[in-house]
Amino acid sequence: MTAGGRPAEPEVIWSRPQRAGRGPRPAHSRESIAVEAVRIADAEGIEAVSMRRVAAGIGAGTMSLYNYVPRKDDLYELMVDAVSGEYAFTQPTGDWRADLLALARQTRDLMHRHPWLPGLLSPVHGFSPNALAYLEHSLDCLAPLDVPDGEKLELVAAVNGMVSTYVASELALAERARSLPWSEAAEASVRAAWLGSRLATGRYPRLAAALTSARPAPEPGVDMAAVFDRSVSRLLGAWGEA
Repeated sequence: MTAGGRPAEPEVIWSRPQRAGRGPRPAHSRESIAVEAVRIADAEGIEAVSMRRVAAGIGAGTMSLYNYVPRKDDLYELMVDAVSGEYAFTQPTGDWRADLLALARQTRDLMHRHPWLPGLLSPVHGFSPNALAYLEHSLDCLAPLDVPDGEKLELVAAVNGMVSTYVASELALAERARSLPWSEAAEASVRAAWLGSRLATGRYPRLAAALTSARPAPEPGVDMAAVFDRSVSRLLGAWGEA
């Protein structure tokens, strides 16, 4: 170990004992540390999360926090695991597409409650206790799908990637809308008029045909949850048909 309790070699935070051998009972827990870090991120964004802020929030010294969480990346892993515990798993219905869509809806809701989450999701943080429970439940839901188990994991990853991208776009659009000096509808109207003028030149016949036949683009007031359901359902529909 290096100074401050930081590991000199790679280690997984979950394999590190919360209490090292004998001695007084720890004054804090990983759970309380994660709760405080999540609270800060929810209120102020992930950029506001620091060892100093978290330590102050739980009433600890900054250096003493390293005895519980050696690295900031470990802190992020605790945060991802903490919010991953918010899933409500139910018995699979036997309809794997419906079950995965239901899980995807929960993931979307989770990311809206914790807007910093899409930016932290990665394979590095994907094997915490609550993440493992999520993967196990996902595979339970996919039991009726007749493909190798490795492909089932690929499907779960594809759905999660799609949900993360979709929600990140929703969050970015919402943030941009809040910063506009005019209404979303006014801007959409101006942009639509400009696009129409370009298509009217005849230089983009395939694009014009595609846009004419496509479902209308989302606008303020459109049920984005329904758009989300359709998007995930299309992805799920591509599996298990061959």
